Formats: sequence, C-alpha cells, structure tokens
Amino acid sequence: MIQEPIVVQPALAAERFVLRALRRSDAGLIAMYMADKRIAEGSRAIPNPLPPGATEAFITRALSEGRDTDVWVMDGSERGHAEVLGLVSLTHMEREQSEITYWVAPAFWNTGYASEAVRAVVEANPHRSRTLFAEVFQDNPGSARVLTNCGFEYLGDAEAFSVARGATVPTWTYLRKMA
Repeated sequence: MIQEPIVVQPALAAERFVLRALRRSDAGLIAMYMADKRIAEGSRAIPNPLPPGATEAFITRALSEGRDTDVWVMDGSERGHAEVLGLVSLTHMEREQSEITYWVAPAFWNTGYASEAVRAVVEANPHRSRTLFAEVFQDNPGSARVLTNCGFEYLGDAEAFSVARGATVPTWTYLRKMA
C-alpha cells in the first residue's frame, strides 16, 4: 500500500465545497477531466491527448515537499456533489507574488464553482502574497469574468503557449493587489 505523503496545505472552505489538497486517489477523475479537449485547450500545460502517466506525474509533483505550486481539489462530496469538481492552484513567484490558475470539469460549467474557488483562495491568501496574477486565453471570456468578479484588474494583452493547441494563444492578464 502506498502511503499518502503529509502535505502541509490548509483546506479552504467555499460555500458549496471544500478546497483540499490533492490525493493519489483523485487520479482517475482528474485524468478523465484533463483528457477532455476543452479542459486541455483552456490551459497552458495540459497536453491533448493526455499521455499515460501524466496525471500521476502531476499529482506526484503537487504532493512533493519542494513544490512551488499548491493545488487544491474542489471537493463537493460533503454536500452530495462530486468529489472532484475541478482544481485551483497557486504558484509562488518572486517578490511575494503568486499566480492563480483553475479549471472546472465541463459538467459543472456555469455553476459559479470557479468563482467560489478563486474567491476562497483570494480570501485565505495562503501564500501571504502581496499580489496575485492570472491570465486567461482570450477565447475564454467566462474565465475572465471569474477574475473580474473576484476583484482582479485587467493589466493587458499577452500571449502564452498552449501545449494542447501546439500554438501561442492570445491572453488577457490580470492582477489583484492583496495588501
């Protein structure tokens, strides 16, 4: 039996779910969602098709002691919802700054889950960041609304490479001052 590593990462409460640390047992649902072309193409780093072992490698990195990114599962099981609704992550940057990323499984789109998750992370500010950054692809205005609804301000246009698309994609960048 594989022991779960001890991950010192606080659980965060949202209204309809809990944001909790990843578990190895989440791999099946996460792999199913990450294999969805819509999720992959909405991210910078998720390949499509999803290669064997990619989800397990992602979870291993997220659970490692030397990680620079904290990943939370949107877990709705305590309220009778799915155990994995999506993921939200916070990556340490330099000078007390962090970048937030998130995705919600397509079955739960347009439910407000992304806004709840981002709001919970912003309110908890677990990295004690002075500034949070985010970027979304310009063909995903729903994710842009999530950020503006959570107090992020538009910074400007940029570009980011999407592994699933195999191309550089125009983005909108945002920031939220925390202090």
